[in-house]
Amino acid sequence: MRSFVKTRLIFILFDLTLVILSFLFMILVKKGSLEGYLPRYFNSFLILLSVWLLISWFFRKYYFRDYFHFRLAVRPILISNFVILGTISLLMYFFRVAFYSRTIVFGTILVATVIELFLGLLYHFIKAAKENETPTDNEYLALKAQQNNGYNGLNENNENLQTQKLSKHLEKIIVEECGKESLRFIQKNNVYPSSEIQILATTNPINIQTHTNGRHRSLINLKRINDIRYLNEFFIAANKSLPRGGSFTCCVETKDLRKQRIFRKFLFPINYLIYYFIDFPVKRILPKFNLTRRFYFILTRGQNRVITRAETLGRLIACGFEVEDEEYIDNLCYIKVKKVKNPSNNGDPVYGPMVRLKRVGKNGKPIKVYKMRTMYPYAEYLQDYIYKHNNLKKGGKFNNDFRVSTQGKVMRRIWLDELPMLINLSIGDLKLVGVRPLSEHYFNLYSEDLQKKRINYKPGLVPPYYADMPKSLDEIQTSEIKYLEAYDKAPFRTDWKYFWKAWYNIVFKKARSQ
Repeated sequence: MRSFVKTRLIFILFDLTLVILSFLFMILVKKGSLEGYLPRYFNSFLILLSVWLLISWFFRKYYFRDYFHFRLAVRPILISNFVILGTISLLMYFFRVAFYSRTIVFGTILVATVIELFLGLLYHFIKAAKENETPTDNEYLALKAQQNNGYNGLNENNENLQTQKLSKHLEKIIVEECGKESLRFIQKNNVYPSSEIQILATTNPINIQTHTNGRHRSLINLKRINDIRYLNEFFIAANKSLPRGGSFTCCVETKDLRKQRIFRKFLFPINYLIYYFIDFPVKRILPKFNLTRRFYFILTRGQNRVITRAETLGRLIACGFEVEDEEYIDNLCYIKVKKVKNPSNNGDPVYGPMVRLKRVGKNGKPIKVYKMRTMYPYAEYLQDYIYKHNNLKKGGKFNNDFRVSTQGKVMRRIWLDELPMLINLSIGDLKLVGVRPLSEHYFNLYSEDLQKKRINYKPGLVPPYYADMPKSLDEIQTSEIKYLEAYDKAPFRTDWKYFWKAWYNIVFKKARSQ
């Protein structure tokens, strides 16, 4: 209790000092003399300080109990200072103190508010940083959720296959390069004799081609893929060197694992400065744009690149593999995959902030829908994987979807990701209200009757989902059927009704894409 009171007193004294300094600053801005203004404003300034203290205390400005919510750090300052501004304005009006300079009075409140917001947010972030010394690994948590949901990491077709023991020579190579836990993971997933296994520690796709002889059915690369510049070429080379059903094992330092490593390596607040002002701009922003990507590769030579678990799995699937097992070992994520087909010919998805997503349009023709990127690159290749292991949650979205980036979650909340779809509206691919433009995978989850019915209509920018707010895939289909039947009877009236109902749910009920 004594500590609590002491902390509050420190905050109060510090805040009142800020108000006094803001008042003196505004006198200087007014180009007046302290000797002339101080006697004249002394009594009224004491009233301002009293009002400031009472209202700030009433609205709990000095509590700072929750350090983890940005909103809770800002709201008490904004509310209390707005009430202070209104109270002082009323006092000046009723007591006819028009001879006081409004520039000094209101300027004092404004300057003190700006400083309070800056220092309050700084205090909030420092406390939050100290409480969260180890950043959360969201992709690891998603993997654990998958495993708790019944995903044991082993493909059903391989469960009945007898694991093979590696030779002492291969075991020694793996332990020296990666450690005993990595050996355990590889041994657990090995179904081939040592003579059919090729172990490499390389970042060059040419080495795969020159060191495999066509007899190998398992390829294990012990170097992390973060140091491979031409990553797709590397995975394609691995695919071509294996027969159908052959296995490939690799490891990656994911984005969140990298962040944790930096935070452990440097002391606070150096770790925050290095990550957010050096590592993040160079490693995360430069590769995203065509103008800076070449400079990034000149600067880094493709070494130590930042790559997410989602992008790694997406690239592997795009290159013809099926994911069979994953495990986090010694600050790396180990992945074992199986060759199921030849590499995809869809080309590399773009890395930039805007993407064109393939969707099912009218008459079943594919259209490219413009959106701001909210998922990691190659996330589109993971739809079947996510659905198989995560299923759907309330609202029809994928459960524990680790493909969505932190920035993407923010953009979805404020609808920024949907704005580029206005391009599709202008060129006629979409209409304002209509069934949602679906990916081919999600489209195939619908009933056959609804698939045949919905391709007769142009998809819309505002789907009936936001009007009816269904909670499951079956309810989503029911909602679309109801909309299409109403649209057949009265097209304009139906779209008009659904638009305003969706607008109400979005504005007042906070309906959002997840």
